[in-house]
Amino acid sequence: MSKHHRDRSWAPAPQPLPDDAHVIDNHTHVAAVVPFSRAMSHEAMEKGQPEVPVYSVGELLAQAQAVGVEGVIDCGCELPNLMTAIDMAREHPGVVHTAIAIHPNESVLHGHRGVPGPDGLPLKYKPWHDTSFDDAMAEVHRLAVTYPSQVVAIGETGMDLFRTGEAAKELQREAFRAHIALAKELGLPLQIHDRDSHKEVIETLLADGAPERTVFHSYSGDAEMGEIARENGWYLSLSGTSSYKGNDGIRESATLVGLDHIMVETDAPYLSPMPYRGRTNAPYMIPYTLQALANYLDKPLAEIARATRETTRKVYGI
Repeated sequence: MSKHHRDRSWAPAPQPLPDDAHVIDNHTHVAAVVPFSRAMSHEAMEKGQPEVPVYSVGELLAQAQAVGVEGVIDCGCELPNLMTAIDMAREHPGVVHTAIAIHPNESVLHGHRGVPGPDGLPLKYKPWHDTSFDDAMAEVHRLAVTYPSQVVAIGETGMDLFRTGEAAKELQREAFRAHIALAKELGLPLQIHDRDSHKEVIETLLADGAPERTVFHSYSGDAEMGEIARENGWYLSLSGTSSYKGNDGIRESATLVGLDHIMVETDAPYLSPMPYRGRTNAPYMIPYTLQALANYLDKPLAEIARATRETTRKVYGI
């Protein structure tokens, strides 16, 4: 489909999950959905397509709850967004929980230490990147300790060798190690981002000793990595990418680790599940990902939903 004809509207709401099978979106960026959908609407109108509604955070959460997504773990992973995520949890107690960190791509921008990566994008420093990484990390620590009722995880952290070049790889690894140490110090789960860096992330976890509850967010590994995760008791969080054709390795890994080590997420506003790939993602879309997983595992949707909910509650203590 050409960009001109791309459908930019919201996907229809899925069938609500059964009352006894409500779930939690393990990793999302709800505040980011608002400007993302606004940009999508602007693009649609430029192409002569209908205006796309822009919903508030409260409306997005209500839409999720209407289809059985009872809560979310919202991730703040840039210095100015840490408090945004915590405030959302304070405003929506019991529904929103928070993970905070300095994203791998952000970690090397702090102190202006970035190196362009294979993605070919130019480096873009923002005012908060004048803050050193150590100072940014100290703020993550301070907030996690100050808001223990809201902050239930450290993440997303890890490595990303698509956006960061080889010359800054070890800086990124050191930042990852600082997050591993913090998660262990505070007894919190760790949410991992590992784009084009599975090998480096696994090496670092094994060298430093992974936190007891280590979660690969939007898991993208193959069956070999799934086996390593199984051996180490690591958790896999499956996003809409698990429904994409050709991602057999993700689905095979889910079989390997078993239902008690699987969670589901949106990573909204990105990674919408099939058949709505390319549209704005939001927590209400979770049932589509669950259905794709249920089809692959040949199990009832409600059974998959209940299993992911229990795992999410156990991992995050919520």
